[in-house]
Amino acid sequence: MVSKGYKNLHLQYKRNLMKIIASYFNIIIFVLFMFNNNVMLSQEGNIEINQDSEIEALLKIKKTIESNSSRYKIQIYSGSSRSSAESVRTEFLENYSDWPSSLEYETPNYKIWVGNFRSRLEADRALIRIQKTFINAFIFEPNESKKRG
Repeated sequence: MVSKGYKNLHLQYKRNLMKIIASYFNIIIFVLFMFNNNVMLSQEGNIEINQDSEIEALLKIKKTIESNSSRYKIQIYSGSSRSSAESVRTEFLENYSDWPSSLEYETPNYKIWVGNFRSRLEADRALIRIQKTFINAFIFEPNESKKRG
């Protein structure tokens, strides 16, 4: 015969097991409810933007100011030999296709100019990369007559 103490222990074990199962069941139901609730509460809609007409005028002024603002270039070569300048430009184009380059002539030197940067920061970032190959490269602002967009 099974002792009375054993039966009580067995019943207590079953009750605790049922409580644990019920707790897990409640947690699972809660998580599913929260997930389902988020999905059901999602909304879709359209947004209408009412914009003041003066904003368009300000944007046009900003574009005008930016087009007249200074630009920065990087010079990677200056010398009297056109063939040397052309070979430096070819080497640049092989290594750096991110920026345009131009061959300029200012008596008596040929120069290779790179980029057309809107900000000094943008030019500085490019200079760091370019100086890995062209260590004497430097940033400058060309004269108004030499600027190109």
